[in-house]
Amino acid sequence: MASAKQLKALLRSYADGDESQFNAVAMQLAAHEAKLGHGKLARELRDLIDQAKILRSRKTSTLVPLAKPRGELSGLLSVFYPKLKLPDMILPSSIGNRLVRLINEHVQIQKIRSHGLAPRKKLLLVGPPGTGKTMTASVLAGELGLPLFVVRLDSLMTKFMGETAAKLRLIFDAIQRTRGVYLFDEFDSIGSHRGLDNDVGEIRRVLNSFLQMIESDNSDSILVAATNHVDLLDHALFRRFDDVIEYKLPKKKEILATFKSKLVGYTNSRINWAKITDASSGLSYGDITKVCANAIKDVVIHDRGQVKGVDLLLAIREQQSIRNI
Repeated sequence: MASAKQLKALLRSYADGDESQFNAVAMQLAAHEAKLGHGKLARELRDLIDQAKILRSRKTSTLVPLAKPRGELSGLLSVFYPKLKLPDMILPSSIGNRLVRLINEHVQIQKIRSHGLAPRKKLLLVGPPGTGKTMTASVLAGELGLPLFVVRLDSLMTKFMGETAAKLRLIFDAIQRTRGVYLFDEFDSIGSHRGLDNDVGEIRRVLNSFLQMIESDNSDSILVAATNHVDLLDHALFRRFDDVIEYKLPKKKEILATFKSKLVGYTNSRINWAKITDASSGLSYGDITKVCANAIKDVVIHDRGQVKGVDLLLAIREQQSIRNI
């Protein structure tokens, strides 16, 4: 049987929360029982210790650290904990494969770092509105179990000289301190010379500050910049990013997949999908999502059971008219 000394050491390590010491003493107990000829008990003790280690590693690997911006950062960053995964997006394989590669690099980040390498972690996403750029940031956070921090540009950009750059420094300090996915949406407001209240000289100083900060960032966070106006970006920005991904309006294959994904349980096989996809030409993923939601709400309100082709065509025409305004 275990000695009084071993039992006290076991309880002391448990009370102190010293997991490594607790496991060491437990293994000593198992070895002691084996020496006494209690082979079955020794094996059971070792199996219990191994199971506890596995459960502990699973919990720590899936645990999402709660992070809440404090002080001045609370006005600059909004934090979310997305549950979205890659299968929730309809993407061409050319984009999907690049996102899978980035996710895999961050899953194996310690192995990559041990070889003196760094994972891709600075992404520039460009393309029309509603094509999945913002959703991509949520998916990356969801896949990796990281918080998503959205930079509040309305609070970041000010008319006072030097203040925007100082706030930008606070954000990059947070990127270094708290691992997460950081989204700079409408990034052209930082990376271009668009007509803001600030004078052009101040915008140039902000851009230079951003270039310096992103260049020196060596954190394990992921920085995602998204813009609908790639033509407005300063050319010096592009080489600072590890990857530039262009998002486009969906083609017929993606349009059909999006409709079927959003209408699961609300349609039957009698819909003329060719007619629906032709009518949806020029719509974004976001537009198609709205079309489906509007069609579903209409049949729910009127207790019609299922969405028909005529319902979709009506919703598509309405959305097309909105885009043409």
